[in-house]
Amino acid sequence: MSYTVAVRALCEFTARSGDLDLRFTPAPSALEGMAGHSLVQSNRGEGYEIEISLSGRYEDLHVRGRADGFDPQAGQIEEIKTYRGPLDGVRAHHRALHWAQARVYGHLLCQARGLARLRVALVYFNVGTGQETVLVETHEAGALKAFFEDLCARFLAWSRGEAAHRQARDAALAALRFPMARFRTGQRELAVAVYRCARAETGGRCLLVQAPTGIGKTLGTVFPMLKASADRGLDKLFFLTAKGTGHGLALQALAAVQGQLDVQAHPRSLRVLDVQARDKVCQHPDKACHGESCPLARGFYDRLPAARAEALALSQAWDAPALQGVALRHQVCPYYLAQELVRWSDVVVADYHYYYDSSAMLHAFAQAQQWKVGVLVDEAHNLLERARRMYTAELSQFALADARQAAKAAHADLARMAPVSKALDKLQRAWNATNAEQAGDYQAYDAIPAALLGAVQRAVGAIADAQADRPMLPGDPVLAFYLEALQFMALAEQLGSHALFDVSLAPARARAHRTPASTLCIRNVIPAPHLAARHAGAHATVLFSGTLSPPHFYRDILGLPQDADWIEAAAPFQAEQLDVQIAGHVSTRWHDRERSLQPIVDIVARQYGRQPGNYLCFFSSFDYLQRVAACMRRAHPQLPVWLQTPSMDEAARAGFLARFTEESQGIGFAVLGGAFSEGVDLPGRCLIGAFVATLGLPQVNPVNERIKRAMDAHFGADKGYDYTYLYPGLRKVVQAAGRVIRTEADRGVVFLIDDRYRRGKVQALLPRWWQVDGG
Repeated sequence: MSYTVAVRALCEFTARSGDLDLRFTPAPSALEGMAGHSLVQSNRGEGYEIEISLSGRYEDLHVRGRADGFDPQAGQIEEIKTYRGPLDGVRAHHRALHWAQARVYGHLLCQARGLARLRVALVYFNVGTGQETVLVETHEAGALKAFFEDLCARFLAWSRGEAAHRQARDAALAALRFPMARFRTGQRELAVAVYRCARAETGGRCLLVQAPTGIGKTLGTVFPMLKASADRGLDKLFFLTAKGTGHGLALQALAAVQGQLDVQAHPRSLRVLDVQARDKVCQHPDKACHGESCPLARGFYDRLPAARAEALALSQAWDAPALQGVALRHQVCPYYLAQELVRWSDVVVADYHYYYDSSAMLHAFAQAQQWKVGVLVDEAHNLLERARRMYTAELSQFALADARQAAKAAHADLARMAPVSKALDKLQRAWNATNAEQAGDYQAYDAIPAALLGAVQRAVGAIADAQADRPMLPGDPVLAFYLEALQFMALAEQLGSHALFDVSLAPARARAHRTPASTLCIRNVIPAPHLAARHAGAHATVLFSGTLSPPHFYRDILGLPQDADWIEAAAPFQAEQLDVQIAGHVSTRWHDRERSLQPIVDIVARQYGRQPGNYLCFFSSFDYLQRVAACMRRAHPQLPVWLQTPSMDEAARAGFLARFTEESQGIGFAVLGGAFSEGVDLPGRCLIGAFVATLGLPQVNPVNERIKRAMDAHFGADKGYDYTYLYPGLRKVVQAAGRVIRTEADRGVVFLIDDRYRRGKVQALLPRWWQVDGG
């Protein structure tokens, strides 16, 4: 078997050394880099050769690339690198990589032209100042050949090992049997649909699956995607989750698959990597991510190969405890060890943002390595709000004030910071001018005012120049504002009908104590343009949840192709298991809230008296919750009631849920869409009923009304209300009510409290297996 690799990829894989160093340093843009290369090349003398195609072989490895330049008269090959700021800002591990590339090109040139000796030069070009620094080594052809062959030997060892693993893995997956004794109701239907999607001839296929709790969605998607991997040559499976609980369920399902492979005599054939958030695995949260601060960053790339080798020898999933053990034994950072192991993994379990964010690691890897990937999106109804946050940027005038103060206070560095201070002051004036023209506390604009956008851009440029001279330290208000402004500018360049630009003035009480006081926001409304390329980049994407109805809403809003398939898997539950009652004599609209308090209390108390047990009662806000709870305590002080409160920490949330046991009785009051309305599993007598005293519709306010107008403009005037209010609201209702029936043995009741639940359009969005009574 032969392998082909680019020079850059070969060196990135084999030649990194030294510290992990994540200190922010300004980098040239792609256009600046290309212009810098061209300028250096054009300044060379007659006979200078540019962009020389070179290739060579080592055993069955073919290496190819383009050298930046060669001066035949001087006998010098050149590798050109552009940068900003002082040259010592180019980190040591980057320099090691640059030298490796230059030497490999040197060998390939010696081999192609029969050269016995060669000058190998690194040319560093500062795009800000035009300064050129040339670092030169002189090598015998034999030394360059030895260097090249050493890198190739290490790369081949990995490639052959991976090929052997891949062959064994694919053989194991091709023979894989379902790891349970039988499929559950609806699970086979789900698995067949996923399998067909994964086995499509062409890439970019998408499938939406609405499947209720209890059918085993996780295993029902993981198993067929892996089963299809061998046939379709999938390199990786990315299992993406919105919450930490999704990681656990995915790892359980993958453990079941690996257990079945073990039974079928294919042990250790599946490498599963669990990527946790940095703050959960960081061993030194008080330190910065570079070798001068953190001991686990110091010498990271020198110790990485041994740590990686131990991880590859493990007979278990690469979950957080396993990776932490390996990392600490080798004194490397566990978070970045996990990132390094993505190349070796077969399945990666990670949060949504690792694939869908603008700088997503998994997507970048897949594009750079040209992997064919399958993507499973767990609880995909959460992707809408998560993606909106990924592609929304805010600039606070309070943050600008802090940055201005810090820039003016830099007396010891006056010359460097004076242009920054001047640019920030000009931004302040342009910002105040926008505030002065605004009629109300909130206003959305058709476009970002040109004077304001220009002032932001000039401030970014001034800070970048100062940052290039000497990098600012974490915690510097100027740096913090700069990073936020960079995100703002990036989204400003892409501003279209899928997003809003709005300005929100701070409340009057805040303005009374401190000025200025507004926030600029590029607010993503429709993430489809950002997500569509990610779907297209995968061979197959399956988005699944208990609430993905109606399908056209999710196709439109999440950027799925119009030919994306949609299925609703059969529920394992019977209508007789859940008594769904509509209390249509009550209105929970804002102007009816006071009149609704006593009727809601009567409904809850009557049901509790008829069938004591554990119930959840959901409301649209903490204020509404507290008012009903107060009324309940006055009218029925004997009923045990406990309340969700704002900003509950993990211990408080656990305490709230701990009250729901098989033997306990009482009523938990919670906010719809909060911590207890989804992702909570209370089977059997732990929960026997729920009351939903709201349609869950987002609050009518200026922001949501502008979102509605944007939806009308983008999708048609008949869709704005549904897309902004109705569909998101009913999704939360169904999620909350879904806490009641978790297994085929459960029995319970759900009260939908509002007259609007009698409408056919609303009932059409409820699960098919529900049998709705009353109203």
